Amino acid sequence: MGGKFIYLLFTDTGTNLAKAIHFFTKQSLNHVSIGFDEDLQRLYSFGRKRPKNPFIGGFVQEDIHSDFLKNAACAVYRFTVSEEECEQILQHIKRIECDKDRYRYNFIGLIGILLQIEINRKCAFFCSQFVATVLKDVEHFQLKKPTCFVTPEDIRSHEGMQLIYKGRLGDYPYRNKTAMCDSKEEAQAMSSYIIYSHMNEQ
Repeated sequence: MGGKFIYLLFTDTGTNLAKAIHFFTKQSLNHVSIGFDEDLQRLYSFGRKRPKNPFIGGFVQEDIHSDFLKNAACAVYRFTVSEEECEQILQHIKRIECDKDRYRYNFIGLIGILLQIEINRKCAFFCSQFVATVLKDVEHFQLKKPTCFVTPEDIRSHEGMQLIYKGRLGDYPYRNKTAMCDSKEEAQAMSSYIIYSHMNEQ
């Protein structure tokens, strides 16, 4: 199988909802997002659309540099998929993103997990249900329960998950890689421009 990595970010933001989920599940890091780059610049999940309002939720592209996330406790894992599987996952996410205004956060589904009642709502996911759904066709990622019962811990403990970082998200060593690369390219471009200008002056 090809060597493409997808990245799974597990976080604990310390919000009241996170505390409530932790109380019932007895598990930490109860929010999961999926990404395609080591620097986590393309990172998708279902969560709150407005950091200060937990009741307005849906499909989100998350910003690890935001005040809401940068101080969160986290663990970053990677998982190997084929190039074809990686493209399928990305396209599945993009289809949801194109219709994101129709999608809602599946608060009722969380109650379903607690009571072990299978609740499948159209155009509604909670975070781990979303990740499990976009990964359901990956050959080496098969869960033994419906996606509506999947928790972040089920994903995190799946065989093949490789832990690459655990700690405060703001200290994640690869979080500024894109910005550093951009700065390096800008510096190289400026250097080339200065050299070019100097040669024309001679």
